[in-house]
Amino acid sequence: MPERPPFSPVIALLTVAAVWDARLSAELKHVGLTTRKYALLAHIRATPGISFSELARRSQITVQTAHTAVRSLVDDGFASDATAHAGAASDLRVTAKGEAALDAADAGLARLDATFAGGGPELTRALEGLHEEPFG
Repeated sequence: MPERPPFSPVIALLTVAAVWDARLSAELKHVGLTTRKYALLAHIRATPGISFSELARRSQITVQTAHTAVRSLVDDGFASDATAHAGAASDLRVTAKGEAALDAADAGLARLDATFAGGGPELTRALEGLHEEPFG
């Protein structure tokens, strides 16, 4: 019988992340968003008028990817881009449809958080500690 590989916290976390990412994706699909679009739209709501470069930095994507994703959000009616012309400062805003989608997504996320927290307060505290000081 082959020897069982040693426990890997990294593999365990990646496995858990994949499971919860799939659940979040299912919640977001109902409102017409993906995880990335949800995050971008939330950044735009938090900082109306945010620049593409700042949006890209916060999202850890390229500016070109941010432009493509925002174009999709605009085309779907979730955001508006009042940029007058190429090279001008951007004026990104969340539309009423985007606000409704974010509210529905936030409610779905809250349900997932409540389910996840059912794993015990110790788990939640441990994850909050990682958020505060990720890797030392």
